[in-house]
Amino acid sequence: MESRPLRYFVAVAEELNFARAAERLGISAPPLSRAIRKLEADLGVTLLERTTHSVALTPAGRVLLTEARSALEALHAAGRRAQRASSPDAKLALAVKADGDAGLLETVLARFATDPAALPVSVRLSGWGEMVRLLRQGEADAALLYDPFDRTGLDAEPIFVEPRTAVLPVAHPLAARDRLTLADLALPGVEPGDLAGLGRFLDSTVEQHGFIDLAQLLARVELGDLVTLLPESVTFRYPRPGVAYRPVLDAPPATLWIAWPQQSCSMATAALVRAATSVRA
Repeated sequence: MESRPLRYFVAVAEELNFARAAERLGISAPPLSRAIRKLEADLGVTLLERTTHSVALTPAGRVLLTEARSALEALHAAGRRAQRASSPDAKLALAVKADGDAGLLETVLARFATDPAALPVSVRLSGWGEMVRLLRQGEADAALLYDPFDRTGLDAEPIFVEPRTAVLPVAHPLAARDRLTLADLALPGVEPGDLAGLGRFLDSTVEQHGFIDLAQLLARVELGDLVTLLPESVTFRYPRPGVAYRPVLDAPPATLWIAWPQQSCSMATAALVRAATSVRA
C-alpha cells in the first residue's frame, strides 16, 4: 500500500466532502475519486458510503482512518529521525515540560552521560501535552511526562510515583482544611481511581484557559479562577502567597514516565531509558 492513496483517503475521511478534500490536497475532484475507488478495489472493502448529498465512513473506513493516520505519522517521523541522525553533530532530543520532571532531570542526564552509548542531549522544553506529538513526529527521541497520556505507538517505563495535591486560592473555603478528598473538590468528571477522567479534566482546563506554562496556571489560581490538581513535587518548588496546596487523600497518584517511539532502535535512547530507570531504582 502506497502513502499517496492513504493521504487522499484521510483528507476525504476528515472532510467528508470530495470537493473540499481535493482543494486541501491541491488536486481536482475526479482523480481523487478515482484514487479512492482504486484503494477500495485494492483492499476489497467499501470505505465510504456516497450519495449525491453526503459522504460517510463505513466501519472499514473508520478503522482505516485510524490506522492510516498512524502510518502516515510514522512515515513522516522516520524521515525526521533520519535527517537528525545524519547531522554531523547528532544529538539525542529529550522532550520535557518545564517543571515537569519531578526534579530528576539533572540526575537522569548525569547518569546517562556515563553510558558508552550516550550522545549529547538537546532538551526540548515543551508545552502542555506537546511531548507525545514530538515523539510521534520524530522531533524527539524520548520524553519525560506525567500520566495520563496517549501511549499509542509508544513504549514507556515509570520513573517516579508521587501524590497529587489540590491547588486552591488561599481565600477558598477548602483552603482552611488540612486535607481534602475529590468529593470536596467536586472537579468535573474526576472520580477516585479514574485516571482517564482526571486526564480529560486537566486537558479541558488547559484548553479552556490556554495555558502555556505553570506560572500562568498558578496566576489563574491566585486570581480565584481555578482549582486543580498538580504533582506534589511541583508544589514544593513553587510556593506562592496567594496559592494553598492541600493533600487529596483519594486522588490518583502522579506517575512520571520516560516514553519513546516503539520502533526506535537507537542505542542512545536505550541508554537514556536505562539511566532513567536506574534513578527509579
